[in-house]
Amino acid sequence: QVQLVESGGGLVQAGGSLRLSCAAFGIIFRIADMGWYRQAPGQQRELVASITSGGSTNYADSVKGRFTISRDNAKSTMYLQMNSLKPEDTAVYYCNGHVISMYYWGKGTLVTVSS
Repeated sequence: QVQLVESGGGLVQAGGSLRLSCAAFGIIFRIADMGWYRQAPGQQRELVASITSGGSTNYADSVKGRFTISRDNAKSTMYLQMNSLKPEDTAVYYCNGHVISMYYWGKGTLVTVSS
């Protein structure tokens, strides 16, 4: 059974940092394309950052220069380092994994940035 488990969310002041983790179980992580999405209250889920199985990365314009996505295939874990956080970064952050034709989602972790 595939599971993606996020951790690392919490409450932080504007300008602060958090690191999110996504641990993957039940998939061949090294061949999976992975991504972080977020959903703020009343808004659609949006892509924050993605990383392919080969390590290529892509970022939403709103987080470029502040967030860094990475992966550790040996630990089957993906990370999102978030620096210079802004109140508008407040959202539930979801881990997504794409393997062959299947897409998987974690349950999300809440990030709240206070002004």
